[in-house]
Amino acid sequence: MHRRAALLAVAALAGCGFQLRQTPPLPMRSIALVGFGKTSPLAVALKSELERAGVAVRENPAQAETVFDALGDAREKSVAASTAAGQVREVQLRVRLRFRVATPAGQLLLPASDLLLTRDMSYNETAALAKQQEESLLYRAMENDIVVQVLRRLSSIKLSA
Repeated sequence: MHRRAALLAVAALAGCGFQLRQTPPLPMRSIALVGFGKTSPLAVALKSELERAGVAVRENPAQAETVFDALGDAREKSVAASTAAGQVREVQLRVRLRFRVATPAGQLLLPASDLLLTRDMSYNETAALAKQQEESLLYRAMENDIVVQVLRRLSSIKLSA
């Protein structure tokens, strides 16, 4: 009975044109990622998604068709609310990326753009380890969201033949 209901649900979704979100087609065959810190999790996620989309990620910008220049890549954390006794009750997490895209010759393809994502997270000192893990998961989710936004912007680039 449950199997039949699941099959009907899948068939209904297929019939309505539902598709999982996919990486948009990218106009470049190769790209160089410059300006990121050596251990930037955002750079790692972006490189992975670009390679999955079939774009070769080059170390040397001169060997790439386009150059993604990270002008700023930061994780930030600030106290959003505290008790009268000074105990932290809520923190705000932010992931910020400022970038531009150009050709190796310096022709600007995308002007400097800013992406900023924020998440509020409650905090309890008695559950500090759990909150640290939650913070890590929230940062990872925000970075994945930023990568999706970057890929959409990269897909809008018009390369001259």
